[in-house]
Amino acid sequence: MDPRNADVDAVIHGNDAAIYRLLFLSYPDALIVTDTKGRIVLANAGASSLFGYSHDELLQLNVDALVPDGTRPKHAAYREDFARAPRARPMGTQMNLVGRRRDGSEVTVEIALSPLQGHGLPLVVAAIRDIGAYPRVNQALRRARYSEHLAQYGRLAVDARGTDLLLSEVPALALRALEADMATVFLLDASRLQFRLSAHAGPRGDDMDAAIANRIDTLPGYVVSTGVPVVTSVDEEMHHEFSPRDGADPYRSGLMVPLFDRRETIGVVSVHSLAEDRFGRDEVRFLESLANLLSTGLQRAQTEEALGHAQRLEAVGQLTGGIAHDFNNLLTIIHGNLQVLEEIPAIVADPLAPQLVGAATRAARRGAELTAQLLAFSRRQRLHPTVVDPRGMLRSMSAMLVRALDQRIRIEVFVDEACPSVIADAGQLESALLNIAINARDAMPDGGTLTFRAHPVAALPLRIAEQAAPVDGDAAPAADGYVEVSVTDTGSGMPDRIRERAFEPFFTTKEPGRGTGLGLSTVYGFARQSRGAVELHTTLGRGTRIALFLPASPFAGALVDLPVDVHVPPAGLRVLLVEDDAEVRAVAVRFLEAMRCDVAIATSGEEALRQLETVDPPELLLTDIALGAGMRGTRLAELATGLHPALRVLLVSGYSSELLDADQSVPATWELLQKPYTRQELAASIGRATLAE
Repeated sequence: MDPRNADVDAVIHGNDAAIYRLLFLSYPDALIVTDTKGRIVLANAGASSLFGYSHDELLQLNVDALVPDGTRPKHAAYREDFARAPRARPMGTQMNLVGRRRDGSEVTVEIALSPLQGHGLPLVVAAIRDIGAYPRVNQALRRARYSEHLAQYGRLAVDARGTDLLLSEVPALALRALEADMATVFLLDASRLQFRLSAHAGPRGDDMDAAIANRIDTLPGYVVSTGVPVVTSVDEEMHHEFSPRDGADPYRSGLMVPLFDRRETIGVVSVHSLAEDRFGRDEVRFLESLANLLSTGLQRAQTEEALGHAQRLEAVGQLTGGIAHDFNNLLTIIHGNLQVLEEIPAIVADPLAPQLVGAATRAARRGAELTAQLLAFSRRQRLHPTVVDPRGMLRSMSAMLVRALDQRIRIEVFVDEACPSVIADAGQLESALLNIAINARDAMPDGGTLTFRAHPVAALPLRIAEQAAPVDGDAAPAADGYVEVSVTDTGSGMPDRIRERAFEPFFTTKEPGRGTGLGLSTVYGFARQSRGAVELHTTLGRGTRIALFLPASPFAGALVDLPVDVHVPPAGLRVLLVEDDAEVRAVAVRFLEAMRCDVAIATSGEEALRQLETVDPPELLLTDIALGAGMRGTRLAELATGLHPALRVLLVSGYSSELLDADQSVPATWELLQKPYTRQELAASIGRATLAE
């Protein structure tokens, strides 16, 4: 045996009582010995340090005095239960244990009990540890607290409807969890050029409402540009441009994390403290997790809002599409009879009648324009896509608007040098931009700036990508990307309640007689039917920006004016007219007879087939597509051309959807005509049908 060990062994066995007393007194945790009544009979220095009593004061106390008032009755019951069945065991496995200090403050503790009855003593030893004095325990508690706060916000994010509550709760929760002094959420505006305060908790400085530039030399701009969290302290060179000051004391440490919307950074979440070096890795992880929960909540709220809006617009679109068809039949009758009336000699000779007929004709024409706008919104108009050069179109339009708009409105055009052409109906695109420009003019009664921009984008922004699914269900993105064509004004902007309804048909904020409420709805329908999308950004008092996303063309091209069709049907043309509506049929007969056509009439597809079996077949089949409950016009045309291959076909419908389907499925030689039509339009369509190769 090592002689040194022998010496130690001798000392211990020779001084057992002194050694054990020394161990008891010098043990770092608190040790308290009580009798069965809870009276303290022994206590070490650790107990005095933990509870703030002197050694002699502790010996005058019952152990219940070291328990908070609220839990004292339960503690006495636990002590009595332990006395009936004493055994060595830890306390508080199902709850947090709290001790009460002499000054009334509380401390979280761990307690282990050991009975001394086995040694013939009716005593209990309580080993008490201040768990806050251990760094790893502190870290575990801190992480558990952070997890509880995140779970709390997660429950809120699941239940919340709308974004206001989600935004406002983040700074308040960050302040509580991190025990910081100020917290904020800054979001980029639509231009992505500056940040605006969206939510905050803590002292509010006078400069917090001011915009912060999205530049790398500002903290929010730096976080957005790098996409990583930033921890700051007072000795860093980068200045907290947006941080308010509480009296003369600056915030001495800060933490800022990026806020993402899918792959795009849209803002920052920050916390600030008057203490130095307040934020470490755990705090960074917590704030990142909180920002991710906020992002997820915002995305869900925005998606639900967009889906609900799209569903409302879809329902309205289906309704307006059906209404437009019925109106087209009525307008065909009204407009057709007016055309006949204006050529009657008695009407021509009357001094007042031509004026009345002219007014009625103009009203009928306006009605046709309204139904066309309804069909545009419901994505049931017939488009004629071509390759359109945005640069040429925007320059031409700006030159026209300079003369047409208020002279106090300055017009600017910016087109990227590498901007490709777009695939769109040139006339409808020009009409859409004109509608937006007119709304912008009305939003700037005192003048301002109207800016047109065009530049290529590789893909649609994810927040509006759902819009681009075409009507036929083919949701494939444009192979050559998109071109964003935007119109921005510096006008009055829109409050949220108006922005949410901006694309609804017949919704308008203009005075009666100044607008129908169909302008932006037609823009929406045109963009979607063109396999693109439309996006609206607006800030009350700061202006509005509307962006059209249209498929880019792989070919260079420019807008070309097409010649007006001047075909006229030959005299004596034999026409079989198939129309189930008697009044529409009467209008068509008058038009055809005025063109000196030889007209035969059928009211159904079945009746028309019987006539086609005659030895002298017609040269042209002019049939409505929808023929009541019987055979459809397209099927009739198939059977008729099977019987007479040389027969020419002209299909007519008040349903644009029928014409759209026919445009994709029928032979190219078959002509299509939309109701309501004028005599000139009917003549041109017959001329094209009879001259088709």
